[in-house]
Amino acid sequence: MKAISAKTTAGLNLGANLIASDNSGAKIVRLVAVKRSKAKKKRQVCGKIADWVKVSVRVGLPDMKGKVFDAVIIRQKKPFRRLNGERIAFSDNAVAILKDDKGNPKGTQIKGPISREVQERWPQVAKLASMVY
Repeated sequence: MKAISAKTTAGLNLGANLIASDNSGAKIVRLVAVKRSKAKKKRQVCGKIADWVKVSVRVGLPDMKGKVFDAVIIRQKKPFRRLNGERIAFSDNAVAILKDDKGNPKGTQIKGPISREVQERWPQVAKLASMVY
């Protein structure tokens, strides 16, 4: 994965409930795992902005409920610091669900803003966003 230009803060523990901000059919998802993460031994990994994660659908279309999908964290409540010194925090924790390993999103539009760090790492997801913040 490409590096991002921010000092990200781990803001989402495993088991956190997130909003699926795209129109893929899922509404609320649970964070199950963080892919390609590095952690110290016996330390639980946490999700950060623009991370590739595994999520389980909790609320949504009946055929999607209980299924596990890949997703990208596009917003987090916990503030993180950009290299120019500003701190960014969103009002909710949200993901965009992916349909394959290449980073192509499952939905066709993303509701709400996404972070600039997501645009750097996942350009296909950023194309669907209405606003990059």
